[in-house]
Amino acid sequence: MEKEKLNRINELAKKSKETELTEEEKVEQAALRQEYINEIRASFGAMLDNTVIQYPDGSRKSLKKDK
Repeated sequence: MEKEKLNRINELAKKSKETELTEEEKVEQAALRQEYINEIRASFGAMLDNTVIQYPDGSRKSLKKDK
């Protein structure tokens, strides 16, 4: 996510603590938060796809989902 979008999320969060957000700002905040969450989920999914569990007997199993 671009630095500008993260800064905007933080600006809106700070403003919401100080005053009431307008409806337009609430919609923008929700959209930015959803975009951020989607990127975090994708990143976490990629990390899990590259994770391997090694059992005591030496065998290894990938966490990658079977498609």
